[in-house]
Amino acid sequence: MLSTKGVNFDWIKRYDIEAENQNTPESIAKKMLPSDPVFKACAEDVLYMRFKDIGKTVTDALKSKKPLEVINDGLVAGMEVVSKLYAEHIYYLPEIMLGAKTMEIGIALAEKQLQGGRKTKGVAVMHVAEGDPHDIGKNIAAIMMRAAGFTVIDLGRDVPVDTVVDVVAKEKPFLVTGTALMTTTMSVFPIIAGKMKAKGITIPFMSAGGAVNREFSEGFELGIYSEKAPQTPPIADKIVAGYDWKKVKAEWDNIVKGV
Repeated sequence: MLSTKGVNFDWIKRYDIEAENQNTPESIAKKMLPSDPVFKACAEDVLYMRFKDIGKTVTDALKSKKPLEVINDGLVAGMEVVSKLYAEHIYYLPEIMLGAKTMEIGIALAEKQLQGGRKTKGVAVMHVAEGDPHDIGKNIAAIMMRAAGFTVIDLGRDVPVDTVVDVVAKEKPFLVTGTALMTTTMSVFPIIAGKMKAKGITIPFMSAGGAVNREFSEGFELGIYSEKAPQTPPIADKIVAGYDWKKVKAEWDNIVKGV
C-alpha cells in the first residue's frame, strides 16, 4: 500500500464549494437590482420569471411611476440581471426565454400609457446563415438587443444571401448580424458584406455563432465579431454612438471587457 506520510498537500487547490455557491441568482441580484421598491418589484418579476404576476406588478407601478421609467428602470433592469446570470452560466436558455416573455408582457402594458410608444435606439437586422438551421444563439442575442432598447428585424434561420442584402438596403439599419453554427455556412458572411459594400452600404456586419471566431469575423471589410450573445448590445451601443466597423474592431477588447 502506498504511504502518504511526509507528503505536503498544501499546494493542492481544492474546489471551494462555499465560494462557488456565492454566485447565485440572489447574490448577483442583490448587487444589480434597483433600490427603489417599485422598480425592484418589476425587476424581480422578470428575474424570477413571474409572468403570471407581472401584469399586476406593472399596473401597480404605473400608479406612481412614469411608463418609460417602469420599462427602463424596472423591467429592463431585471432583464439585465437575467443576461448577467446567463453570461455566468447560472441561467440557461429556458430561464432567458421566460425572463424575456415576462419583460415583454410588462413592456406591452407600460407602452399603452406611453404616447408614441417606446423610442428605439436603432434598428438592427439579424439572421442565421443560409443553409444553417441553428437559431438558438441568434434568438438569445435578439432578446438581449430588444431588452437594451433596440428594434430587431429578425429574418430567422437559413436566410438567402440576397434576402439579407435586400432587407438591409430597404430598412437601412445601423447593424446587421449573421450567426452560423456550421462551418459550411459561415462563408456566406463575407459575400453578404461584399454585396452590401457594392451597394454603398458600409454599416458593420457582425459575425457570431459557434462556427466563427474573431479572426474570421474581422478578416473581411465591414466585419466585426461577437463571441457571445451578451456582448451584442454593448457593441451595438458603440455603433449608434458613432463607431464604424474599423473602430469597433480596434477597440473590441475594451468594449466587451467584463461581459
